[in-house]
Amino acid sequence: MVTIVQPTLWGDLDPGLEAQPAPGTSASVVPVAGSTASGPVAHDAFTALRGHTERIVAHSSDRVAWLRARAMGITATDVARLASLHAVEAVVTDKRYGSRFSGNSYTEHGKEREPHIAAWVAATHGIQPSAHLFHAATNRAHLATPDGVGVDGASRVVLAEIKTTAKGWRSIPRHYLRQIWWQQYVLGADRTLFVWERHDEFVPVADEPECRWVDRDDDQIRGLIQLADLVLDRLRGFRS
Repeated sequence: MVTIVQPTLWGDLDPGLEAQPAPGTSASVVPVAGSTASGPVAHDAFTALRGHTERIVAHSSDRVAWLRARAMGITATDVARLASLHAVEAVVTDKRYGSRFSGNSYTEHGKEREPHIAAWVAATHGIQPSAHLFHAATNRAHLATPDGVGVDGASRVVLAEIKTTAKGWRSIPRHYLRQIWWQQYVLGADRTLFVWERHDEFVPVADEPECRWVDRDDDQIRGLIQLADLVLDRLRGFRS
């Protein structure tokens, strides 16, 4: 059982300090098959300062704690919408009052198919399913829940993000890239396996999903942090 550690409301840690581990937390990670990486990559100051398993906030199986923790910070789902300064106010509004979107047949199909796709990812790439909510090393209000987490042969964190779609994609949609980069920042990961399964009227069109590796982009991450912190600053202003 994961011990729940609630983040300070819109709070963050001093950039020079390490995040405190959550007592009693644990998570299983496994090596990723086929890695030929030679060693860790140096990143900017916002790179994870401690192991990601020590920064677990909640697990989706505890729905109340998981939703409460997500509401108290900014998640990869929120950041996916931050394409510009104009989007900041929309995210702030949803964080204050709640989103009007409660799901549809497409999101329900995605929830139904995700465990099957995640099993394929684990079997083919060694990245295990994950339903943990993590906070970033230097800011407890920066949160992410990747669909899969693993560690490669060089002890680097790698992630998986799973989607279903009725469209044929020539490239990964930009909002999903923002989501991926934010997850990489929060967990200190270098790569993410983006996996998508296309369907026709909710019937998969192929026996296996498609996938593509997405490398970490610190420049993009830096910009996302700035926009995310604008959202958090606005939310703090409403509560002061």
